[in-house]
Amino acid sequence: MPTLNAIVFGWYPYLALTVFLFGSLVRFDREQYSWRTGSSQLLRRRQLVWGSNLFHVGILVIFGGHLVGLLTPIWVFDWLGVSHSFKQMLAIVAGGLAGLMCLVGISLLTHRRLFDPRIRANSSFGDTAILLVLFAQLLLGLATIPVSLGHLDGHEMVKFMAWAQGILTLQPGVAALVFDVHPIFKAHLVLGMTIFLLFPFTRLVHVWSAPVWYLGRRGYQVVRSRGRVVQPIQPAE
Repeated sequence: MPTLNAIVFGWYPYLALTVFLFGSLVRFDREQYSWRTGSSQLLRRRQLVWGSNLFHVGILVIFGGHLVGLLTPIWVFDWLGVSHSFKQMLAIVAGGLAGLMCLVGISLLTHRRLFDPRIRANSSFGDTAILLVLFAQLLLGLATIPVSLGHLDGHEMVKFMAWAQGILTLQPGVAALVFDVHPIFKAHLVLGMTIFLLFPFTRLVHVWSAPVWYLGRRGYQVVRSRGRVVQPIQPAE
């Protein structure tokens, strides 16, 4: 078990992060004109708008909370006078509300994609698979709340903070920090790392897209009709 724990929580994070970063870079370099969200917004538009907005707002709050909560050095919270118990309760309340919002949104999106024949016919395996993986990860995250209520002193959260920061700072042996945590937390961590691993191969890459990227693209956008060039459109000055 210690060896398996070391592999999963000591080596696997680096594999996932390496594929995440270099895979995203390679895909952007090779397919920056083609990657997109693959939106089917003309079908069931109202359900899409509600589902997409709830999901994206919820997931941004969750991601921001995880980013700040896990990667902010512990001494910063101590210096600010934020106790571990207060931080734990804040994570439960804010994360729970954002999680429920996200759950409603992703439920609408999943129902729309799986039960509308036209949308399902135009969905790739990757589109459906990543949606279900995110759904499972969200359920695991919400399932950690009852367990976290039994650790309101915040010491369990400190273990995850030390683990995450140890991974990013290349500290050896950090996998031992999460050896004895509840299995639901371990499952949540493993699936989270797996999402990073799958990221470059799915539509999730669209989160990297921002208008600033398009300002650096050179050359013409070629518009074709029936196999011949109609007119080259110059990029905006």
